[in-house]
Amino acid sequence: MSLPVYTHSACLGHDTGPGHPESSQRLAAVIQALHEHLPGLDWREAPRATRGQLLRVHDEHLLEAVLEHAPAARTQLDPDTVLSPSSGEAALRAAGAGVAAVDAVMHGDAERAFCAVRPPGHHATGGQAMGFCLFNNAAVAAAHALDKHGLSRVAVVDFDVHHGNGTQAIFEAEPRVLYLSSHQQGLFPHSGSRRERGLGNIMNLPLPPGTGSRMFQEAWVERLLPELEAFRPQLVLISAGFDAHWRDPLAQMQLDAADFAWLTGELCAIAGQHAAGRTVSLLEGGYDLQALRECSVAHVRALLPA
Repeated sequence: MSLPVYTHSACLGHDTGPGHPESSQRLAAVIQALHEHLPGLDWREAPRATRGQLLRVHDEHLLEAVLEHAPAARTQLDPDTVLSPSSGEAALRAAGAGVAAVDAVMHGDAERAFCAVRPPGHHATGGQAMGFCLFNNAAVAAAHALDKHGLSRVAVVDFDVHHGNGTQAIFEAEPRVLYLSSHQQGLFPHSGSRRERGLGNIMNLPLPPGTGSRMFQEAWVERLLPELEAFRPQLVLISAGFDAHWRDPLAQMQLDAADFAWLTGELCAIAGQHAAGRTVSLLEGGYDLQALRECSVAHVRALLPA
């Protein structure tokens, strides 16, 4: 069984402007690297998320702001987050990719899937676009799994170097979702302390700047992977940010591509034990193009069925 990769050209049209870290070059680099190094992937066109799918996790006014008031030129929603004339379509396709990937693994069409999309999603809350994110792609996918497929245990695993405050906020009162995050402490959005536990379904592991492979892997083995194992997920969703790589300009972690491949393998093993292997990964951050190429290839290679 091949690995589906969901993407859409509209995701390249989200125009953040000159010098913005979250540029279309990021996704172009990922797509090019996957084509070059993993030629057997099953490329699929991401559909648009429907209004109903978005409204499971987002407020009506956020949908209106992103979709119904498209600007004639780029506009700043906040100092980091940009809305351009083509951003609404990109956001719909990015969220729709996760929904389609969940459907694929739940219907047995695939065991695992990867969503090569932008804008990223994990900072978007129910009512606010922020941190480069318009809609919360992983949250839309998780809510779809709960409501459409009737699951009772969905895990969202986030190894982006920035805490996924939006995903946490959306699900902190939802016991059917477990949210696990490792991230660099002291970075935007300045959330994600160990004290933030939700209903006991939130597990944050802030790591100090300079954290390297050994500390990172030990932290996951000792703290986060046992939580995931105990939850017995029926589906594992991954917020796959690669900005903890040592080259990344927005953080100070010291990981490399092998660390992301290792963690991906561990997550797939747990999914294999409890979720019939069902794993969906969605691209989040990563702002050095060479690191992003290397890490996305390592991650997707680790997702490939045996």
